[in-house]
Amino acid sequence: MIKRRKEFGLNDIKTIASELIKESEGNNIWLFFGDIGTGKTTIIKSICELLGVRQMVNSPTFSLINEYLSSSKKKIYHFDLYRIKNEKEIFEIGTTEYFDSEELCLVEWPKKLGMYKPTKYFQVELFHESDQKRSIEYKII
Repeated sequence: MIKRRKEFGLNDIKTIASELIKESEGNNIWLFFGDIGTGKTTIIKSICELLGVRQMVNSPTFSLINEYLSSSKKKIYHFDLYRIKNEKEIFEIGTTEYFDSEELCLVEWPKKLGMYKPTKYFQVELFHESDQKRSIEYKII
């Protein structure tokens, strides 16, 4: 499934998050591509909110992985791989075990996964159009 690029504003984030949940078709690994400031973490916060996460959702830039609990008691793992230096670190944090857990894994900066990039995932790509506008493109790989 490939969707056309869709432009959205800051007020549309919950709508976009809801659309992503529906369109993911149950894929548990979501890879979020986009430059700094395109809204990856903001969209992930909305996704978690819609899934009933009551904890504070923020970017795990320094911890690398945050774990949340949805209202249905399912775990959600939020990865921020920005500070990862090499594939050895990807292995050491147990990324493949998280991916194999069948829990929802939301991954920022997935290019850092290298050879550990899964073969099946939901790809979300964000683009910065202006200060108030972004575009999104998503597909199942």
